[in-house]
Amino acid sequence: MKLIPTVIKLHQKSRFLEIGFSDGTSFNCPCEYLRVFSPSAEVRATDEPVDGKAMVNITAVEPMGSYSVCLVFDDGHNTGIYSWETLHDLGSHYEKNWDNYLSRLKEYGLNRGDENGALLTQAKTVQLHYRGSLVDTLNTSAETVTLPISITNVSTLLQWLRAKGENWSTAFADDDVQVMINKRIVDLEEPIESDNEITFMPLDDY
Repeated sequence: MKLIPTVIKLHQKSRFLEIGFSDGTSFNCPCEYLRVFSPSAEVRATDEPVDGKAMVNITAVEPMGSYSVCLVFDDGHNTGIYSWETLHDLGSHYEKNWDNYLSRLKEYGLNRGDENGALLTQAKTVQLHYRGSLVDTLNTSAETVTLPISITNVSTLLQWLRAKGENWSTAFADDDVQVMINKRIVDLEEPIESDNEITFMPLDDY
């Protein structure tokens, strides 16, 4: 079946690209991931992994005919042409690709780097608190969880929670919850950082 994109949406605040396809699959790919796995010749020509791109962002998504897009990154990289098949493959194999990438960074003595050049970890640990009817539905009022790197903002966190099981998909259907991070009401694009305290409150309870 020919792949056709149904959604291509850049979330610059959270630094990820949302991609949906005609086969029903959808992915949230971090900008860093798309940068270090760029299909450009200059990236593929070297055996050494691309390092220091933890804070990279996409500044533009430029259509290239009806089969691909060029992703323009704020570090000046603009030669990667991503076909629909390439984007689908990157989304489908994210976890495996990312684990391999981290292993190769370690092998070469390199790191992802933040704005201060420090080593970044792969995951974030956060505290989740549930209020109102969510407590009965989920049979818990709080938990501490470690999130994969693909969870970059509130929207991707809700998607991850829905995938935990039937009760979770019911509890968080249609984003019908109010979310607070560190006691501040936030929207779906609010970034998530390690050690955040995140509270979910059903809108129907208020």
